[in-house]
Amino acid sequence: METITVTIRLMTEMLGTVPKDREIYTTYIESKRIAGDDVESETVIEDLEEKGWTGFHSDEKGLFVYDYFIKGFFKHAGNVLKDSLKTKALRSKLSDFFFVFPRRIYLGKTEPDGTIERPLRAQTAQGPRVSLARSDFMAAGTEITFDIKLVGHKEITMEVLDTLLEYGQLQGLGQFRNGGYGRFEVVSVCDGSVPSRRVSYR
Repeated sequence: METITVTIRLMTEMLGTVPKDREIYTTYIESKRIAGDDVESETVIEDLEEKGWTGFHSDEKGLFVYDYFIKGFFKHAGNVLKDSLKTKALRSKLSDFFFVFPRRIYLGKTEPDGTIERPLRAQTAQGPRVSLARSDFMAAGTEITFDIKLVGHKEITMEVLDTLLEYGQLQGLGQFRNGGYGRFEVVSVCDGSVPSRRVSYR
């Protein structure tokens, strides 16, 4: 099993995905467990976006995101880029052979850098509806480090991982990614054979 250490730097603010109201979060996640859904999937996190003020997980060490937050990005990027990478079912292969550590990935801060509010517009049976969404954010320039463990697979190479990471400059991490939030660039990648190599996609 190969271990790769990656450090990324946010190019734009990254919005939190966790409802600040813990009752909302607990109730929603519990309902998913009862239904037998994968409560750690990125889809469930996206479903929480319109359920109030969102932020980040925290404990005595500070603010953090879970491993599935990062893995979800790679799986989405793999699904988008599978044809250009000429790799069938890349999302599924990442799910089975690609793992992110540690479980809690700390953001190096005990408080968010600020809060962003934005309108949400939806067409309902009663007509157009506009609500206000509020999210804590990590500022551009914040660096995030995590490990990737790869179970040997001939189609998941360093070149493939570099391409998936490059996609982070277009669509990144966290909430409201389609609005340009959470984009990132790679600071360094260490695959064990090379102490540290800087990767630039500019």
